[in-house]
Amino acid sequence: MIHTDLCIIGAGPVGLFAVFEAGLLKMRCHLIDALPQVGGQLSEIYPQKPIYDIPGYPEVNAQDLVDNLMEQAKPFSPTFTLGERVDHLAKQEDGSFILTTSDKTKIHAQVIVIAGGLGCFEPRKPVVENLELFEGKGITYMVKNPETFRDKNVILAGGGDSALDWTIFLSKVAKRVTLVHRNETFRGAPDSASKVFDLANKGKIDLILSANLKGVSGNGVLDTVTFTDKNKEEIKIGADYLIPLFGLSPKLGPIADWGLSIDKNAIEVDTRDYSTGVDRIYAIGDINTYPGKLKLILCGFHEAAIMMHSAFKYVYPDQKLSFKYTTVNGVNSF
Repeated sequence: MIHTDLCIIGAGPVGLFAVFEAGLLKMRCHLIDALPQVGGQLSEIYPQKPIYDIPGYPEVNAQDLVDNLMEQAKPFSPTFTLGERVDHLAKQEDGSFILTTSDKTKIHAQVIVIAGGLGCFEPRKPVVENLELFEGKGITYMVKNPETFRDKNVILAGGGDSALDWTIFLSKVAKRVTLVHRNETFRGAPDSASKVFDLANKGKIDLILSANLKGVSGNGVLDTVTFTDKNKEEIKIGADYLIPLFGLSPKLGPIADWGLSIDKNAIEVDTRDYSTGVDRIYAIGDINTYPGKLKLILCGFHEAAIMMHSAFKYVYPDQKLSFKYTTVNGVNSF
């Protein structure tokens, strides 16, 4: 049995930052993640993806962000169970919990923090005949190593932030980048969309709008991708790689059976402290939902800081979370 103050389900960026916030309040953390390494989506799906919306970092590599968060959490000695899924949750008479994983690891914790991102996720695949024949042979749903696409002809399909960010990044790596989107406007950040239009206007990428993916072909490996434009005419493009970026399909897994309030695969929370309505269970990051929710890493960081001050009362029920503020020789200090 592993004993801890807080058990954090999910070792992505928000879960890792939660360790730091808990540590400041002298609370111990144990993290569980079904993936074999920390970092969540950042490490598993796009470790080399540039991220632009972390305060203090105009641009930071996804894996570098994970490494920095681990370094930030290190002084508080978090422990980890990786490559295992939480299968069972049992509430104890004193209000605490015992969690059991898929490998029968047991963790006793006073508080549960669900920071599972999108939960168990898989990429949304376009409905295209023979698509699976070219998976791993020119079709991929993520960019783990950008150097794979060095001097190659790459087609990206999608209209969200990932499609825009990777188009911008790969325009400096690939021989030729083509971005195809089914609409005239993008769902991603306006600044990123503006940069993509600028690259297209300068002839550095090809941009095809109002077009839909129709087919893929090749002799053992991908060599041609077919689209239809708004006039239903076919467009055939030679390609070494096709990267469909249509988002992820989230699945909560066993968490869905814990008596939490669920709305479209997300956990509803109270924004005063990101509690779930079940005592001692909180949800932070992309896995939660509330009016005005933005699925941004920095929002998850904010949620982690707020919820830890609420969780404190369960770990130290006889103590009040307070600071003494004094002024000595004109210097303010706590």
